Formats: sequence, structure tokens, C-alpha cells
Amino acid sequence: MVSEETQPTRKPSKPDWLKDLMPYQKADLKKSLWQLTHTLIPYFALLVWMVYTVQQGYSYWLTLALAVPAGGLLVRIFIFFHDCGHGSFFAQRWANTLVGYITGILTFTPYEDWRHAHGIHHAAAGNLDKRGVGDVLTLTVAEYLALPRLQRLGYTLFRNPFIMFGLGPAFIFLLSSRLPGKRTTAAGRRSVFITNSALLVIIAVSSLTIGLRTYLLVQLPVILIAAGMGVWLFYVQHQFVGVYWARQETWDAVRASLEGSSYYRLPGVLRWFTGNIGLHHIHHLRPRIPNYNLQACYDAIPEVRAVKPLTLRASLASLRLNLWDETAQRLVSFSDLRRMRVKA
Repeated sequence: MVSEETQPTRKPSKPDWLKDLMPYQKADLKKSLWQLTHTLIPYFALLVWMVYTVQQGYSYWLTLALAVPAGGLLVRIFIFFHDCGHGSFFAQRWANTLVGYITGILTFTPYEDWRHAHGIHHAAAGNLDKRGVGDVLTLTVAEYLALPRLQRLGYTLFRNPFIMFGLGPAFIFLLSSRLPGKRTTAAGRRSVFITNSALLVIIAVSSLTIGLRTYLLVQLPVILIAAGMGVWLFYVQHQFVGVYWARQETWDAVRASLEGSSYYRLPGVLRWFTGNIGLHHIHHLRPRIPNYNLQACYDAIPEVRAVKPLTLRASLASLRLNLWDETAQRLVSFSDLRRMRVKA
């Protein structure tokens, strides 16, 4: 007889209510096209208005003020790009690919390269043994303490909010996305080349028409605002007080979705700009649910409504969470670590 201590860990089976989410996976062509229409038109209208303010010599503060809603719309465009990557925005794969490439160019993100890395993230979210691809680097306390002093300093700087949500997003979207990732497939490399080529054409045409200076004064603040907002959203969806992380032998996909992905309850305007991505726990349960069906799914399924929401105010506490404490099974700050070491 195999002793209880040596029996392999059995992961819990998936709950029956998960099947109730499946009807919400159906893409709606009219809703998808309507979302594209009422997002892309105002986005390009704002860009034209920004070009006008620059060329007419208005205060650049006016241009920057217009960049804020334009950046918000670009975040929304990224949500469409994101849905295309999951094959949820349209029923047809070719339509998801086409719109994914176009929205990827607008958001400076190679479609296939990102789609592959993001798929790995979904398969490993909350799994301590499968970190490192498509996620925000998070070390355990033991891993951090084992680092040489210089590398420890590098990680500390990386987790600084000014770098993570300022310089970091700029680096990701403007520089690192221009090169294939470590695990990039052939399709991913092709998407990097196509996206970079399209961006060069846009820059060349802009230089010959409105001028390179005007293009940079308009496009840079928009992409940087959108990038900072996007990285914050992605960060807080998996880094919050009470988040679930586990080693491979005990990791459970349903718990990783319900407890390792936040229900970020945002005000109505922000929910619109972010395409309901705050319902991230539902998204991780069923990535094939398009953004416009997430709220209806939440309203209909009691089990997903049982998840405690993360409010905008409460989410600010995530700024100080830097390391995973495997002993306490929680995220801690560098200050918490210093206090723990003093007590020890």
C-alpha cells in the first residue's frame, strides 16, 4: 500500500459551473465592427487635432491634453488586439489575424510574437515554476536574497514604480518589441518584420507630409501614455494583496484564474477605455470570451461574482509589493523583507 506521504498530489477537478461560461465565447461580428468604428474614428480624429495644434503653434500643453484621451483610446485598441490574439474578437481566424496585425501596428506590437508569449503567460499565470515569459518578473524572497549585490540592486530598481510604469513601458513598446523574443516562432519573427516595416513606412510618409518633428510630438506622448496605462493594468491584474501563487505540484488553473487574476472594479469610463479587462478573473477562466461579453458573463454567473473586487484605491497598495514570500504565501515589500530580517 502506498503511504499517504508518498501519494502524488492530486489536483482538484474543474468545477461543473465552468461550462456555463462557454456561451459567452461566441463572437458577434456587429459588436466587433461597432467597437472598431467608434474607437478608431475618434482616435484618428484626435491625432489629426493634435497635428493641427502643433502646426498652428498652439501651446504644447494643449497637445498633451489631447494625448490623454488619445492614449486611452489606444489602450482600448490594444484590447481589440488582445482579443484577436485569443481568437475571440471575430469568429474567423483570418479576420482576427488581419485586425490583429493592423491594431498591432497602431500599438507598436508585433501580433504573432506577442500572441505566442501571451499564450505562455495564460498557461502559467500564478505558477512559480513557470515564470519569465509574458509576465512581470517577480522573484521570491529566497531568490532575491541569493542574488549578488549588484543584481539585487538591479531588481530593486526594476521594481521602482517610476521605472516600471515610466521607463519600462517606453522600453517595451518602443525598443524591445522591435526585436523577436527568446522563444519567438517563425510566425513571430515574421510579425516583427512586418510591424517594423509598417512603422518605418508610417514614419517616412509622416516625415514627407506633416514632418518628422510633428509626428514625434504627436505620436510619442500618445504611445507613452497608453504604454504606461497598459503596463499598470497588466501588473495589477496579477500583483495584488491576497494574490494566489503556487509551485507546479500544487498549482491549480481555476484557482490561478479566480484568485491569481484580479477583478479590478473600475469606474464606468475607465471600464470602457479598458474594454472590461478588469474582469480579468473571467478572462483567465475563458480567454475566448470577447471583451464585449465579459460583463454579461459576470452578471450571469454567481461563482465569478463571488470574487472580491479590487478597487482603484485599494490597487495602489500593489505599488509596494515586490517579492513573493513562500513561507507566508503572500507578496511582500522590500520594507517588509528588511523588517523580517531584523526580527530573525
